[in-house]
Amino acid sequence: MSAGAGGAAAAAAEQRRMRQEEEEMTLYTAGDISQDWEFKIIRSAMGGFRSTDFLRRVLDEEAVAGWTLVEKFDNSRVRLKRPARARELDGKLNIDPYRTHVGMSDVHIALIIVGFALTFVLGLILLAANH
Repeated sequence: MSAGAGGAAAAAAEQRRMRQEEEEMTLYTAGDISQDWEFKIIRSAMGGFRSTDFLRRVLDEEAVAGWTLVEKFDNSRVRLKRPARARELDGKLNIDPYRTHVGMSDVHIALIIVGFALTFVLGLILLAANH
């Protein structure tokens, strides 16, 4: 197995572990279910929730759509809930009430890393060609 394939497999395994952890960390009570709550997890690929200002800003934005904090898993994940009836106002919102990522996405981060790697390799090739 190549290093790239091994890294991808490890990343996929970590994502599965995190999703399993999310399912097990918060158990929903009968009251949560019977009161018709919606739940979601918001992710920050760069660990943005370590900043209380960033967390507060995201929670303030989400509150407009009726979402409230249930728990902060870590600096990259928070769980929110809202009454299902809050959906009635979704069409009047300026944000996506079902967004699940804030800040830079995993794809953007990967593209930046690939860009830097390609620039580095190109620099090495040019350097070698001049010697």
